[in-house]
Amino acid sequence: MVRTPLTPEERERGERLGQLLREARTFAGRTMPDVAAAAGLSAETLRKIETGRAPTPAFFTVAALAGTLGLSLDELLVRSELLPAH
Repeated sequence: MVRTPLTPEERERGERLGQLLREARTFAGRTMPDVAAAAGLSAETLRKIETGRAPTPAFFTVAALAGTLGLSLDELLVRSELLPAH
């Protein structure tokens, strides 16, 4: 199956999501392996999400990370959206 390339906006949104998750993890004082294990992921997968190398993680992956970090999915959605150009 051939995957359609991501648009620059999709890549940027993925980078923003990763940044939000990384900030929440470090604010909580938790390590990457700790959060990954609690969410049922590998530390490598979490690293890819946090660095934007996996800009479109599956919904259930994001939901597991949000639950582990005490974030709401609504907040993640709003904060990871692109701001309109002025």
